Amino acid sequence: MIDLTRDPAFFRVLSDSHARFVGRPLAPEGADAAWLYDDAPFAVLAHDGGADPRFVYANLTAQRCFEYGWDEIIGLPSRLSAEAPERAARQALLDAVTQNGFAENYRGIRVAKSGRRFWIEQGVVWRLVSPDGSAVGQAATFANWRDA
Repeated sequence: MIDLTRDPAFFRVLSDSHARFVGRPLAPEGADAAWLYDDAPFAVLAHDGGADPRFVYANLTAQRCFEYGWDEIIGLPSRLSAEAPERAARQALLDAVTQNGFAENYRGIRVAKSGRRFWIEQGVVWRLVSPDGSAVGQAATFANWRDA
């Protein structure tokens, strides 16, 4: 598996797709892949476009929220970030993003590795497209979370 932690090409996919669909920058001017992974004060996660999408990226803030290390979260089915009762709402959100390109002001309950439940608030989810325009997955960011 390719290590996307500080990969400049993947950073461009994340940031260019965010700007394209959401209409504003993901990161501050001058930020790079290392900043997004190591220092961003907000969580960023991405999953592939498979039938049962799996995480391909989670910055350190996201890893702390979900209590998984990189080697644990990468490859994990992203549906497992929500408890079973919350998965239908999560899937409806992802379907809307597929159709509309993005969704914002998302609020939902997520579950950490330990079972701790927490709210994410003011989340943004957007489609990821490669430089050639092909769909490669979806990403999410949120800066506000609290225990449920």
